[in-house]
Amino acid sequence: MNTEMKRIKKSILISAPKEKVWDVLFTDHYTRIWYTAFGEGSRANTDWEVGSKAIFSDESNSGLIGEIITNEANEKLSVEYKGILYNDTEDYDSDLAKQVKGGRETYHISERDGMTYLEIESDMGPEYFDEMSKAWATALEKVKALSES
Repeated sequence: MNTEMKRIKKSILISAPKEKVWDVLFTDHYTRIWYTAFGEGSRANTDWEVGSKAIFSDESNSGLIGEIITNEANEKLSVEYKGILYNDTEDYDSDLAKQVKGGRETYHISERDGMTYLEIESDMGPEYFDEMSKAWATALEKVKALSES
């Protein structure tokens, strides 16, 4: 992993069962709504199974390519980045691809006092850290609203 990577950590309490929060996090219908925090038309192309490829892309067919490394239903899911997608082309070898390679994004869900506690951790290069940190704050508010509705 790029040694300069920093870890974004965000959490939120949600007044909904953890199963509902999980659905919002990993069902296409919902992800297309809350992923807008990261860019219009953002989507995930994956079955979320361990070992599966996951392509996170936007309207320009650019984004990140990862592999699902942990999936414990309603508790934890983790993706490890392998490369980038640029104009619908997979890239694992460029400098930019190498900057994301090995970075992880992890979702932890637990129950606290009848509420669901969602925590995300996302490794990010310093040049995107502030922007992505803000985007994650927006994304978690969207996840909360969708889960509680």
